[in-house]
Amino acid sequence: MSTYGNQVQFNVYSTMHNPDPERLPKVYEEWEEQARKVLADGPYYYVAGGAGGEQTMRDNVCAFKDWKIVPRMLRNVEERDMSIELFGRKYASPLLVAPIGVQSIIHPDGDVGTAKAAASLHIPYITSSASSQTMEEIAGNIDASPKWFQLYWNRDREVTKSFVRRAEAAGYEAIVVTLDTPMMAWRERDLQNVYLPFLQGEGIANYLSDPAFRNALSVPPEEDPKGAIAHWSKTFGNPGLTWEDIAFLREFTNLPILLKGILHPEDAALAVEYKVDGIIVSNHGGRQVDGAISAIEALPGVCEAVQGRISVLMDSGIRRGSDVIKALALGADAVLVGRPCMYGLAVAGERGVYEILQNMLADLDITLALTGCTSVGELQESMLQQITP
Repeated sequence: MSTYGNQVQFNVYSTMHNPDPERLPKVYEEWEEQARKVLADGPYYYVAGGAGGEQTMRDNVCAFKDWKIVPRMLRNVEERDMSIELFGRKYASPLLVAPIGVQSIIHPDGDVGTAKAAASLHIPYITSSASSQTMEEIAGNIDASPKWFQLYWNRDREVTKSFVRRAEAAGYEAIVVTLDTPMMAWRERDLQNVYLPFLQGEGIANYLSDPAFRNALSVPPEEDPKGAIAHWSKTFGNPGLTWEDIAFLREFTNLPILLKGILHPEDAALAVEYKVDGIIVSNHGGRQVDGAISAIEALPGVCEAVQGRISVLMDSGIRRGSDVIKALALGADAVLVGRPCMYGLAVAGERGVYEILQNMLADLDITLALTGCTSVGELQESMLQQITP
């Protein structure tokens, strides 16, 4: 993808004399506006809303403005390389699709549509424990394309173990343990709309198909779906988790383990101590703790604590190529893209997700060149200037 952005840009401009009247947006904000038009209140705010007064959600985006790129000139940027390496595998770009559950409420293409769009661009897809389609079905639709599995730690340890075994068998290449959701936060939008899709049976496909989960039911879910949903509601999440549980997981799987939800440098240091392979600096897109530090604000301190001993990824607030540039310059090895993909899915299904990701890759490639770099590995903090209020 040496001139990827230029090619995508030229393809758009080449239609100037015969534009497609049904062309999809190029302006990110218009994707969100169109998604709002096609989604009912419940599904829309389940994606677009955050915890409490949603200050953390807003800060995730706004805090990027505190870092300014200082471009360099005369660097010969005709050829670029966006590839990275993680856990011994080379990836085409530093983008991954963040784990997002319950995608069936957004569009009938659901998780499979998003995964296929990512695969067509060689972008790793992270399947959620709360996916609307099973992890096996999703994996089967993207063949050998890169894929990771996100784990919500169940109160029933046998279910947790079963999920990891299934992920390994289905060809997933890493386990992403989400730490910041031992319980669901106080989300005013969802409460106002009285909307929790899991209680309608959405987003629990992995549970209903799991042998350990089914063994704990007195009646199969096909015969008593309400009973299965009730059991899910009692066992989802685990507020009793400690670092020793991470040590148990390390003994249980040989796949790379990443901890998602790290914001404090001391937790980052503990992650190194407990021999995980990577961490994801994230506040769950502002959906868990309102008033928490933004992900981009937390990133430098976490990287300082890690000192390059394990991989550091970041999500929460990535909207454009310049955001990716700033995150990588501040020490992230890669970034996860979440809400933008869901707006693309809402507007145009699989094609919409593809457009969102293609646009971000093109923007990233062009912005990389305009900063004076020929590879994402050249990005460093000295290329940024922090603006303090």
